[in-house]
Amino acid sequence: MTTVTLIGTRLAEPGTEFVYGGEATACEGCPYRDQCLNLTEGRRYTVESVRENTQTLDCAVHDEGVQAVEVTPAPIRANVLSKSAYAGSTAELAGPCPYTGCPSHEFCEPAGAEFDAEYRIAEVEGEPPHDYCMLDRDLTLVEFAAAEE
Repeated sequence: MTTVTLIGTRLAEPGTEFVYGGEATACEGCPYRDQCLNLTEGRRYTVESVRENTQTLDCAVHDEGVQAVEVTPAPIRANVLSKSAYAGSTAELAGPCPYTGCPSHEFCEPAGAEFDAEYRIAEVEGEPPHDYCMLDRDLTLVEFAAAEE
C-alpha cells in the first residue's frame, strides 16, 4: 500500500530508498507538517512514483524544497546467523559490529533495522560479501520482508 508524503526533491526519484528520520527542529511551525511527518520513524521506504503536476514547496530542511511522492515500506537486506536463515522464518540481526571497513558491515548493521527486533525472512540470498567474519560469526545474507504499515 502506498503512502503519499513530501520528501526533498533530491530524493524524489522512483526507486530511491531512504530511512525516515522523523521530525527535525526546523519542522516546527511548518504548514506542510501533516504531509511530511506521516511516515514511521526509523523505517526504510522506497519511492514508487513522483506525483505529477505538483509544485515544489519551500522547506527549511531540504535546500531545494520538497515534492509529493508515493512511497511503500522497503525490504531490508541483512546478514543473520546462518542457523536462523530460512525463508518464511523470523530472525534478528546478529549484533553490532565495530569493523566498519568490512564489505558486509552495511548488512550487519542495515539502516532501517534494529537490533533485538525480529523480522520475517522473505528470501535467503546466500553468502555475504565478506571472505571471513572478523567476529567469527557464521552469517547468511537474507532479505527481510518490508514492514507493514
